[in-house]
Amino acid sequence: MNETTKYGLFFVGGVLVGALGAVALTRGKLDVKPLATDLLSSGIDLKDKLMAGVDGVREDLADVMAEAEVKAQERRAAKEAEAAAAEAEVVAEAEPKPAV
Repeated sequence: MNETTKYGLFFVGGVLVGALGAVALTRGKLDVKPLATDLLSSGIDLKDKLMAGVDGVREDLADVMAEAEVKAQERRAAKEAEAAAAEAEVVAEAEPKPAV
């Protein structure tokens, strides 16, 4: 069976399932509105829970980034202070000492 035949059979099967569903809804005594309402409200609740989790993770990542920036600035300041101290030491050694 080649791919075209396989996809064609899937398409025909989908059309048949859709047609059977449409017939069941129109001729049956099934009331879909309460079922759809419950399903959608559950989906909205799930979305709200997921978004709360995403917001928490986003805040945690922002905190980590802020701490990393502070540490990077401290490290940079320490290197600059160390370089300035080393330069001052070199300048102090290069100055001539007064003769006694």
